[in-house]
Amino acid sequence: MIAIRGAITIENDTKEEVFKASKELIQEIVKRNSIDEKNIISIITTCTKDIRSAYPGPGIRDANIDVPILSMQEMDVEGALNLCIRFILHVDKDIVPKHVYLKKAVGLRPDYKEDN
Repeated sequence: MIAIRGAITIENDTKEEVFKASKELIQEIVKRNSIDEKNIISIITTCTKDIRSAYPGPGIRDANIDVPILSMQEMDVEGALNLCIRFILHVDKDIVPKHVYLKKAVGLRPDYKEDN
């Protein structure tokens, strides 16, 4: 089993943006890592405290991913990136994971570029 990380930001706290960003992030993680849905065991999601309109789960499920999802609030750290959604996927696959950071979240881990 491996863990794959990912993060994305939204511009405004709306259900539509949370769902759209969550779907975009999960699809990009699956694509870059060549994952089959049946290999995903579970997903943990966190959102910064300024995201209050929705959970990421419906966006993930809209991408045809139906696994256990646990959503939590990210630690509220001074100076942290706002409007940020993070994922950790637990995957039953033996690969070197390609972590995915999109939009303003690329600044969290500039060492993980799209070509990783």
